[in-house]
Parts: sequence; structure tokens; C-alpha cells
Amino acid sequence: MIPLSRVTVTDEMKRAILAVVDSGRFILGPETKAFELEMAAYLGVKHAVAVSQGTSAIQLALMAIGVRPGDEVLVPAMTAFPTIEGVMHAGAIPVFVDQDRYGCMDPDDAAARITSRTVGVVPVHLYGGVADLDRLLPLAERHGLWVMEDCCQAIGAMWGDRKVGSIGRAGALSFYPSKNLTVFGDGGMVTTNDDALAATVRKLRDHGRADKYTHELVGFNLRFNDIQAAVGRRQLALIESFTERRRTIARRYAAGLSGVAGLTLPAERPNTRMVFHLYPLRVSDRATRDALAAHLKAAGIETGIHYPLPNHRQPAILERMLPPELPSSEAAGATLLSLPMFPGLGDTDVDEVIAAVRGFFAQC
Repeated sequence: MIPLSRVTVTDEMKRAILAVVDSGRFILGPETKAFELEMAAYLGVKHAVAVSQGTSAIQLALMAIGVRPGDEVLVPAMTAFPTIEGVMHAGAIPVFVDQDRYGCMDPDDAAARITSRTVGVVPVHLYGGVADLDRLLPLAERHGLWVMEDCCQAIGAMWGDRKVGSIGRAGALSFYPSKNLTVFGDGGMVTTNDDALAATVRKLRDHGRADKYTHELVGFNLRFNDIQAAVGRRQLALIESFTERRRTIARRYAAGLSGVAGLTLPAERPNTRMVFHLYPLRVSDRATRDALAAHLKAAGIETGIHYPLPNHRQPAILERMLPPELPSSEAAGATLLSLPMFPGLGDTDVDEVIAAVRGFFAQC
């Protein structure tokens, strides 16, 4: 089986784990502090605060920004549900926005959904591609809104000469095993240039503490551990090589699949660098998507659907609000299929996937 995703593991990462075990320093220790500093330097921000997951990074960033119950926050309907959970756990009401042709938040639809209760925008850099910041940032500025970037699928992606996570009021990263940079488990990070915001997130992740025995806030236990930080540091040292390999694989897919009738390939937005967390194909309809997935499975190729049910149609949302009509997101949910994409994917495997996809459409 050619897997959808596979983690890169090196001997150096294994040795780093054992070194932490021998040190006896496990929670918010020297490896975590070093990981935070190195990530901040890589992204070009003043602060990177490690937390337990990407979901908690979104939640704590919004709480530190000052979201209050009843505040409305614009979110894309087509994204992983944890984006929405982070917004809701912070106390905000998600306002769902349709997607543009690159799969990210549509600025025109976002503008139409702003009300007097809207306080911010959470654009998701989906699949490793960059949201339309050229239009979303001015839109937010005109309406006095903050922007919090969800970069959980897009570490290393760039808007012009700036990395995502350094552009809005804050950013959120995820280090889940399938992500472009992983820590062999759950993990996340809040990135920001705002000193006060970073200080608040540091307190909130650790029971609201100002010091060991003084709790200035009612916080959470959403801390990071040094074993995972040790892995993250070694992954971060390789992230640019990981990114280049993903982009090389994407170019190989594009060369092999371009011109196939009935197939739309992912596109890179102009003036950005896409890091291809996923490689989602788009076909004509649900039946074709499901048949293609079955065909590839029979050929020993794993695929994924990201995401079959847009968030405004999720049961947990439907019991709270009436869903808006978001035709582009709903069409994407019925027609997208992700191909294998990870740095260790060899050219021979890529060619096998291409041949299997082309074989399916040759039969249609």
C-alpha cells in the first residue's frame, strides 16, 4: 500500500528523545524553550508559544486577543472541524464563509457576512496553500477586525516574502503526525509579534500562572512536553527540504495528470509559496470521486477526502444554528480526493499513482 501520509523518522530524532528521557526534564523544559525560539526565528516573529494541539492554539490565541461570548468570527466552511472548535471554545460564534477557487476563504462572501457583531477573521491556509491575504487583510482593516491565521496545514507557506503565521495578529500551528512538521503526536503553537498576547497565552496554557504558586487567570492544562519538542526541533531543521520535496512531488503529479479530461488539479495562488500539505484532486461528481477512490484502493493506493462534510453542515453545528447556503464548499465536499503526499514518497510511487489515476479516467 502506498500510504496517504507517512512520518519522517531519523536516528537523530530517536537520540533526541532518549536524551530528554535521560535529562528528567519533561514539561516546558529546555527543549520546549529552544523549539519556541527556533520556530519564532524561522517564521520571523517575536514569539512562538508551544501548546498541546493546534486546536488549543486557536482557542488560546482568540482568548488572548479578547474574544467575548456573542462575538462573531468569520471562518471558512471548508476546513478541518478543529478550526471551528477552537473558535467556539474561545466563546465566539463561527460565521461560515464559502471558498474561492483556490479552496480558501472567499473575500467577497466574507465581506457579505460581516455584521456589527463581527470582531475578527480566521483565514485557513488550507492544504498548504495561502488564503487570499491580498484582499482579506484590507477587508479586515476597513471594518476594524483582527486577523488570526490558521496555519495548521501550512507551516513554511509564504505570502510574498513573508511566512504565514507572521502576518495577522496571531497564527496557529499544528504538529499532528500527518502535518508538514510533526512531533510524533499532538502539539501546536501560537505565533505572534504582540508581547501582551504571547504573555497571556503562556499563562493560559499553564493554569493561568504568573509563577509556580500565583494564578492570575483561570487557565488550562494545555502545556507542551520536551520529548515532542526535541522531535520538533529536528523536524524544523529539515522543514525546507521537506517543503521542496513536497513541491517536487506536486510538480510531478501536475506533469503526469495535466490534460486528463474531467480532472482539476490544485493550483498555487500567485505571489505565494504553497507547501502542499495535501494534494487534492477535483472530479466532476461524488460518484466519480468514490469510484476513483475505490479504483486506487484496489491498486494499493490510499486516498483521503478533505473534507466530505463542510462544517456548516456538521451535526454539532446544525443543532446550534441554521446553515447558510455555501455552494462552492458543498460542491468541494462531494468532489475532492487527496492523493498520497509526504516527503518520503518516491518518484516510482508517484508515477504509480499517476498511472492508476490515468488508467481510471481512460476507462470512463
